[in-house]
Order: sequence, then structure tokens, then C-alpha cells
Amino acid sequence: MLRSAVKEGIHPKYQDVEARCACGNTFKTRSTKPELHLEICSACHPFFTGRQKLIDTEGRVERFNKKFGLQTSEQRKSAAKAAKATKAAAAKKKPAKTGATA
Repeated sequence: MLRSAVKEGIHPKYQDVEARCACGNTFKTRSTKPELHLEICSACHPFFTGRQKLIDTEGRVERFNKKFGLQTSEQRKSAAKAAKATKAAAAKKKPAKTGATA
């Protein structure tokens, strides 16, 4: 009598798939997902190739620069002075509170 090593009906289907790397390399493997898209594989990873390669995952540097902008120290100083000036101008425009009520 032949018995299965896993229970039937509770495990996902384990199938042959072709994995594709961002460098263009493809290879066969097995997975529960129908297709695999990789960012890095053994054909392009610096540990296996012996050459250094800068990898920017999902444009994180560009996203950071877009969010915070590229600023020099001079630009930061002028922006801080402008913010301080607007804050001081807003404080001068506020009327003084009076203690008398009717």
C-alpha cells in the first residue's frame, strides 16, 4: 500500500516553473507560485561573480531625493532663515490678548 507523505487537499500545488532574473538569466526550479521574477540571481550577484555591481532596488535613491530633495548646506541655511523670518512675521501680526471681557 502506497501512502503519501503529506495530507491531500491542504497543500498548494508544487509545480515546475521558469525563474527570470532582471539580468535576463532564466532557469528551471520548483515553486508553489506559477512564475518567479527575481531582482538578482547567482549569475549577477557580486558574491558569485566576483565583481561589484551597484543595485538600486525599486529606485529608492530617486524616491528619497524626490521626497526630501537634493539640498546643499547653503540651501538648507537659506531655507531655515526664510522659515524663521516667516515665523517671526506671523508672531508680530497676532494681536495682543486683552483681559477685559464684556
